[in-house]
Amino acid sequence: MTAVPTVPPHPTGTTGATGATGATGSRRAWTVTLLLVVFMMVNFADKSVLGLAADEIRADLHLSATQFGLANSAFFLLFSVAAVVVGLAADRMSPKLLLLLMAVLWSVAQVPAAIGGGLAVLVVSRVFLGAAEGPAFPVAQQATLAWFPDHRRNLPGALITLGVTLGVIVSAPGLSWVIQHHGWRSALWVLAGAGLVWAVAWAALGADGRHGVVPARGAGVTPVSGAIPHEARAAVPYRRIFAGRTWIGATLAYFTSYWAVALMLVWLPSYLRNALGYSAHAAGTLVVAPWTIGAVVLLAQAGITGRLMRRGVGSRRARGWVGGWLLALGAACCLALPLVDGSGAKTVLIALGFGLGGSYATIAATTVAELAPPSRSGGALGTMNAVVTAAGLGAPAVVGALVDAQGTDGYQNSVLLSGLLLAVGAAASFLLVDPARDIARLST
Repeated sequence: MTAVPTVPPHPTGTTGATGATGATGSRRAWTVTLLLVVFMMVNFADKSVLGLAADEIRADLHLSATQFGLANSAFFLLFSVAAVVVGLAADRMSPKLLLLLMAVLWSVAQVPAAIGGGLAVLVVSRVFLGAAEGPAFPVAQQATLAWFPDHRRNLPGALITLGVTLGVIVSAPGLSWVIQHHGWRSALWVLAGAGLVWAVAWAALGADGRHGVVPARGAGVTPVSGAIPHEARAAVPYRRIFAGRTWIGATLAYFTSYWAVALMLVWLPSYLRNALGYSAHAAGTLVVAPWTIGAVVLLAQAGITGRLMRRGVGSRRARGWVGGWLLALGAACCLALPLVDGSGAKTVLIALGFGLGGSYATIAATTVAELAPPSRSGGALGTMNAVVTAAGLGAPAVVGALVDAQGTDGYQNSVLLSGLLLAVGAAASFLLVDPARDIARLST
């Protein structure tokens, strides 16, 4: 049996992040996790605000659907580049410091558009905000997962992703009310304040974990026969990780899932109002439905995956197959949209399709964190996020062009396109994701 390396001690005197040697470490691990859940909530509230105010912004700035879509796509112009650069930096710098800087920059980025200006100011501020938010998810995942061994990462990883859905669920009704009663620029001031409050809390309570991929001796886990020590993969170049079928499959599947997420963020409120006939108030409430379903799915997925892995089931099935089924079911719901009549039935299918299809992030993050050694996890996660979030660059612009060209039919056709992409993602997850196979390849 391959020897299992001992995890370096945490600077505070506890073992890396599990808290296996004391309650203090465990409390700190979950405190950090909770703070990073809130971090992701603020992150996605920032992303969702323009979608919630789409009609108001278009009327105020006299924008076509295509122009509004391009303004939202601008958010992702530097998003991917920043994800790679900061993801690589996270392998060498303190994630706590990086996260603090990101939160401060988010707040600063909201100010120009909140003060005033037209389309140019809005676009520039969104580009800046996108650059500051691009690394958020991979660095937050890395910072959280560093506090837990691999067999305990499914729940904290899911909770970080849950912050994405909670950010929309919690903020959408409140931001919609602010937009309707005080204007869309006021909502930007609210978000700027939320980012600064989080930054103060993180500066006081945040901390870096020190857990490797393989749990320490005495952590209560029997190592799997033939497991590969992470030292054996520590010097693996990034290109070998990126060339593996697991990284490619997880990234492709996550790309299709993120396409659905980007569509929800930017165009779902307008779809509900303009194509399905809901009032602004009703749309602001109904827009949380797919996110709520996604939250339930995330927790269920974490429970199922964790149980399978505790029973000795490999990640190929526990992560790749479970994630593949989520995307397949989401695709089926999206593709069934033309088969039903009535706003209610269509709303249910959209909520199920996007709720299921948009829930692959935790699968992708934990799979890549398992695959990459600790010294490469930031770069591997950041590069994956850079590729994936290119979907955010394309989806808003494509949907805007469809709406301008086809009217309200363009909304439904954009959902069908998402369904086709989710089906491709499901196939990639089923056929390509197999961390054990690629870990063995990386060790040779």
